[in-house]
Amino acid sequence: MFEGARGTAVIAAADIERARSFYEDVLGLAPEEVLPDAESVIYRLGGVPLMVYRSGFAGTAQNTVFAVETDDLDRDMATLREKGVVFKDYDFPGLTTVNGVADLPGERTSWFEDSEGNILALNQRL
Repeated sequence: MFEGARGTAVIAAADIERARSFYEDVLGLAPEEVLPDAESVIYRLGGVPLMVYRSGFAGTAQNTVFAVETDDLDRDMATLREKGVVFKDYDFPGLTTVNGVADLPGERTSWFEDSEGNILALNQRL
């Protein structure tokens, strides 16, 4: 059915310039394309297109909207903390974080918010 199809991750931003500053200056992504309306930017992360677009619904999802898999969670968390990123701590049945990290079967995961309140994850498979 989807032979030759490609997917794109889509993340909402209330303020596209603020979001661009976060994705470019904090996460270090380079814009691959700025769409003609100037209210949408496409980045590429790990081969996945990531479109950030202006929307009044930014930050309303209370779930992870995008996850990044890394080969060194501690290194990348330290780098992001140096850039002002604050990792979320959770204490739910079956999920507790310590210093922003959840040790799960087969992986370690952390969560943080972008400039728009969207929840992103950073994880490392073990």
